[in-house]
Amino acid sequence: MMRSPSSVGSRGFSLVEVMVAVVVICVGLLGIAKMQALALSNTTIARQRSLAAMQAASLASAMHSNREYWAGAAPPATFTSAQGGNAIPVVASSDANLAAGVTAALPAWPTDPTLCMNFTCSNEQLAAFDVAWWLVSLNNLLPNPSSSISCQPVAPVACIIQISWTENVVNNNSGQTNAPNAQQFQTPTYTLYVEP
Repeated sequence: MMRSPSSVGSRGFSLVEVMVAVVVICVGLLGIAKMQALALSNTTIARQRSLAAMQAASLASAMHSNREYWAGAAPPATFTSAQGGNAIPVVASSDANLAAGVTAALPAWPTDPTLCMNFTCSNEQLAAFDVAWWLVSLNNLLPNPSSSISCQPVAPVACIIQISWTENVVNNNSGQTNAPNAQQFQTPTYTLYVEP
């Protein structure tokens, strides 16, 4: 008994068809893996930017609670901090007493967080304690942070808080960088305008 040619062709898949199907499935799975990597990277970036906004708002709240210093006659014209080699920020300020107070409070913060919780601190000491607390928190939350506070001593006093940090970026187009094992970094800046 002879079989018709149509029944012979419908018996199974050829090797070429199976290979094409495997290639299509592999391309789809690689696309899904790339989308997952981008989603994780974007989630990390969004988390860091939200933390920077909350940290700036935290310092703004501390400024509002200590108006005698921050909105007083002589607020610091500039205050900057950068990540130090031993994870203690390096600070500089146009108000030497504030810079000295912050520098003195930073090493004591992990061992004595109640350094200025009593009522014997002056407004300047309280400002130094608040900034030291804020810098420790900032260094624990963001990678390689640097910050600056600049105030203009004209009525009403206005201060600008800027926070910069380093974030690792995944390239959306090719997923590759110039060098084989290099990472791409960018330094975003968050700015908050405050009237203490």
